[in-house]
Amino acid sequence: MPAVVVPEPSPAPVTPVAAFPAAPVAPGAPATTPPVAWPPPPPVTTSPPVGPSAPPALPVPPPQDVPAGPASPPVASAPSPERKAAKPGGSAGRTRDPYLDNAKFLAIILVVSGHLIEGLRDVPFAHAAYFYVYTFHMPLFITLSGYLSRNFTFSAGKARKLISGLAVPYVIFELAYSLPRLFLYGKLDISLLDPYYLTWFLMSLFMWRLSTPVWQQLRWPLVIAVGLSLMSGMSDLPDELSMNRTLGLLPFYVLGLLLRPEHFEFLKRPWVRVLGAVTLAAGLLAALAFHTDIATEWIRWRHSNAKIGVGNLDGSLIRLGMLASGALLVAAFLAITPARRTWFSGLGMATMYAYLLHGFVVKLLEPYDYLLENPAGVAVTAAFGAVLATVLCTPLVQRLFHWAVEPDTSWAFTMIRRPRGSR
Repeated sequence: MPAVVVPEPSPAPVTPVAAFPAAPVAPGAPATTPPVAWPPPPPVTTSPPVGPSAPPALPVPPPQDVPAGPASPPVASAPSPERKAAKPGGSAGRTRDPYLDNAKFLAIILVVSGHLIEGLRDVPFAHAAYFYVYTFHMPLFITLSGYLSRNFTFSAGKARKLISGLAVPYVIFELAYSLPRLFLYGKLDISLLDPYYLTWFLMSLFMWRLSTPVWQQLRWPLVIAVGLSLMSGMSDLPDELSMNRTLGLLPFYVLGLLLRPEHFEFLKRPWVRVLGAVTLAAGLLAALAFHTDIATEWIRWRHSNAKIGVGNLDGSLIRLGMLASGALLVAAFLAITPARRTWFSGLGMATMYAYLLHGFVVKLLEPYDYLLENPAGVAVTAAFGAVLATVLCTPLVQRLFHWAVEPDTSWAFTMIRRPRGSR
């Protein structure tokens, strides 16, 4: 059979192209390259012959090993925008806000100094200062606690932190504060459901934090919280679970849940800072003028209206006034709080140490309060409270008492047990 020969296709005609004129060459200058044609001519392609007449394919040599040269340094890829920006509530890349730490440190000074001058209330100035500080120092702490609890859920990690950070320290210090009563008064009265002395805050904060997901889903959480606070004064609630304080001070926690960073930015404006300083000064003057006209039980939030000796209508109005004045002074205090990092910003991270430990010093000094019942003694006591609060927030104290304030309870937890067939 004769071989079939496929004719080669004729090449495509090449269209003439214009050439750029060469630039003029100065006399004596070296010769330049010939002018370049533009646009370049299209490449001429020919199809290889097909059929028996096609030349045999050339063998492809195997790849040769290339000797390795010096290793090139790894190229660092630019981080993605997601990694550059810290995720809200995430741990990676998250930095603490010195403004909040500053506020917590200044607040713990008020708490410690307030507890120390409580025994000097026979001095008029001490009683006025005590009334003034107690109007907003715990509402301030509770509001900040609510703000920092906005992301609380019932996830395994946060539930464990709730137990190790509040429940276990509560048991430890409830037992520890019972020992002085045993040694001083021969009385051992331990009730884990009835908080003693300052441990009520741990109990109440535990209850508030558990209720966080509920408040986050209500349409008018602050209105409901205020209503519960007012109604709590109309009933003789039991002392167990610190019910009077838990419900009475609840609006401040819910207020903290509703706050956003832009609210704090508003308080940092210069004119708001000035207004805050004026408000705090006016509050102190009001306390000096009226501290004897208002029962101190209103600032303790421990008793019902009937036990204080007023009717429910008057009691509700007074409670509403205490809530409003406390919120106003909290805002004023936050307005004058330094926003930048200060020497005490780091100490503000350990205010729970000062809160839980200073009570032992207060109880130890109680028998000697009579020596300081004068204006100078009140000033010295308040200054000592500031020093004591500072010392109790230092890293040394944190290392010594970490086992009690922030105990490691990982050994007590296991994986979440789920019913079979559940997802």
